[in-house]
Amino acid sequence: MRLPQLFWIFLLTATTSLFANVKNGEHAPDFTLKNTQGEEVSLHDYEGKYVVLEWVNPGCPFVQKHYNSGNMQKLQAKAEGMDVVWLSINSTSPKSGDYLDASASSKWYQEHDVKSQWLLDPEGKASKAYGAVRTPHMFIINPQGNVIYQGAIDSINSADPADIEKADNYVMDALKEATDGKNVSIAQTRPYGCTVKQ
Repeated sequence: MRLPQLFWIFLLTATTSLFANVKNGEHAPDFTLKNTQGEEVSLHDYEGKYVVLEWVNPGCPFVQKHYNSGNMQKLQAKAEGMDVVWLSINSTSPKSGDYLDASASSKWYQEHDVKSQWLLDPEGKASKAYGAVRTPHMFIINPQGNVIYQGAIDSINSADPADIEKADNYVMDALKEATDGKNVSIAQTRPYGCTVKQ
């Protein structure tokens, strides 16, 4: 292998690790956030279950790719069928033009037939605790409360819905392996998408 190839592999590994505030195998930071109905939801409410955390911003083209096509809703429904909890977290700051308050979030949520709990994190406490820097940025937590996957939703860094079917879906692959009692073969990838607007 030539030196430039080694350099780029090192750079990808290094920059991926910089994103993470929590390491795989570590206990997932707890949080309490309000959903679009104003009800408090805590991560510890789902102790003993697999949980997917999805960072979301409806103004992001990468998020729109998955929701406008119905792909994200299909994944959420599949996860529900596997007895997996899916929490979508919007950490967009009120200072951002992409910010949606609870009412606007609820309207978008209903219009897009979202299948997950939708949580609001306008102060960015949850995003900072996890090191979530992209939308979408995905985390999977096992029933013991430990992070077992973090990174991109799939293998193609694109905002084009046509790429969804061609991509390897890291999240569903990891969930299938974990719920089958196997180790997650790809446990960390570099997240892609828009930056979390904090």
